[in-house]
Amino acid sequence: MSETDPNLSPADLHHAASGAQAQPTRMLFLGDDGLAEGFSVIGFETYPNPEPNEVDRVFRELLSAREKAFVIVDDAVMQMDVEHLKRVRREGGRIVVVAVPQLAAPPRLGSEVADRLSSMFGGANLMQPTATKDST
Repeated sequence: MSETDPNLSPADLHHAASGAQAQPTRMLFLGDDGLAEGFSVIGFETYPNPEPNEVDRVFRELLSAREKAFVIVDDAVMQMDVEHLKRVRREGGRIVVVAVPQLAAPPRLGSEVADRLSSMFGGANLMQPTATKDST
């Protein structure tokens, strides 16, 4: 009888039992070169200061290869008019995309929900702390 590794997750055990190889999740960063350096240190594939055509190529390849991926982009990339990035965001699934602000930029809430709230209440109102009953 063979011993099983106690550190394996139930999903890992299932894949080991079925003989299937689990495809690793790729970790990618696309954006400002200052941020890219930090992400490369922690093991991300990086694409510093990508042009829209490179961003589109990366997402097109992820989709066509049916790969699992965790992708971090900066706000500038998220705002690009890139068809395959839009498709990934619309469809969801195996590829998760998260936006981070640029280092030198003021904080900005960069989601569709934040954009809708900003249009309703004004962007400056979203970034200001609110007074509560307990605050002094």
